[in-house]
Amino acid sequence: MSIEHHQHPPVHPPRRTLMGPGPSDVSASVLAALGAPTVGHLDPYFLKVMDEVQDMLREIFQTRNELTLAVSGTGSSGMEACVVNLLEAGDKIVVCTNGVFGGRMADVAGRIGAEVVQIERPFGEVFSVEEIKEVLEKEKPKVLGIVHAETSTGAAQPLKEISEAVHEADALLLVDCVTSLGGMPVKVDEWNIDAAYSGTQKCLSCPPGLAPVTFSSRAVAAMDARKTKVSSWYLDMSMVRSYWGDSRAYHHTAPINMNYGLHQALRLVLEEGLENRFSRHYSNHCALKAGLKAIGVEFAVAEDHQLPMLNAVKIPDGIDDATIRGQLLKWFGIEIGGGLGPMKGKTWRIGLMGESSCNTNVLQFLSALELCLLQAGYELTPGASVAAANDFYRTTITG
Repeated sequence: MSIEHHQHPPVHPPRRTLMGPGPSDVSASVLAALGAPTVGHLDPYFLKVMDEVQDMLREIFQTRNELTLAVSGTGSSGMEACVVNLLEAGDKIVVCTNGVFGGRMADVAGRIGAEVVQIERPFGEVFSVEEIKEVLEKEKPKVLGIVHAETSTGAAQPLKEISEAVHEADALLLVDCVTSLGGMPVKVDEWNIDAAYSGTQKCLSCPPGLAPVTFSSRAVAAMDARKTKVSSWYLDMSMVRSYWGDSRAYHHTAPINMNYGLHQALRLVLEEGLENRFSRHYSNHCALKAGLKAIGVEFAVAEDHQLPMLNAVKIPDGIDDATIRGQLLKWFGIEIGGGLGPMKGKTWRIGLMGESSCNTNVLQFLSALELCLLQAGYELTPGASVAAANDFYRTTITG
């Protein structure tokens, strides 16, 4: 019996402009770092890389937390690591759900036997301090979990006053920073966040594969006081932190080259400077918004709570979601995202994250979108969106 031999061609992906909800475009220097020689996961050189990754993550999370590291896995592994380490079966968590990722946090907590209480807002809205205080008083949870930048809706959740309410209620604050880290301020120490997790593929502009996390001393004390083992062996921080800490106790083989890539991506963030980076994200968001307004495309989130790196906009009446996204990809190589949950078919999610947040992408996207909309019979003045975006850029460059 002979086995047929299939000769597959080498991987040769098309070059895309990534303007969806993630991943974002990756710089050549990060891709080059990924291709550097692999060493062992306990090699002195790699241990030095790990230390430097921790130092840079602390700077970007704006924290002095000792337990700050990159979990080996994508952003969702960071979420799971935080949830399973902070909670035991029977512990109570209040999860604030105003999009897909709040729902996912609740699902993870439910699977380990935690008592999950969800409070909800419609997709695209945010929570007030009053409603958080009310649920804290009523439920008295161990943890309150909330999403800082809800990727599924484009809504930014203010955190400072909510954090104060959580700590007055003697609970721990767990925050999803997957989309916000590196694109807008995430002030872990100033806002008194007890645990936060992120991903590499959004505003940090590294391919997906690692999940930055940070835990406060209060969170570490809660983990140390556990009565039962963490339900996940792989994500058990009591062991993982020994590998990332001074003892270097072997736990798992870390993705060495992914950490090289993250190291370079973090260097680029800090080289640019956090304030400059936040300002760049906000400026390109404003230019995009000016351009879309000029052709009658509205945002799906209230002005005060729009994310600069994830622009959720309403699809105009009579326009087919999938057709336009398909044309943008096929004709221009531009990827944008569709809506999720109740927003499916009603919104587009336009990402301006990290490397992808630049005036070239804004202007190219607006020009491409105009053509696709005109092709679909939508009425607009050709060139209006690009002119409006350029007007914004002109005043900010010369102003």
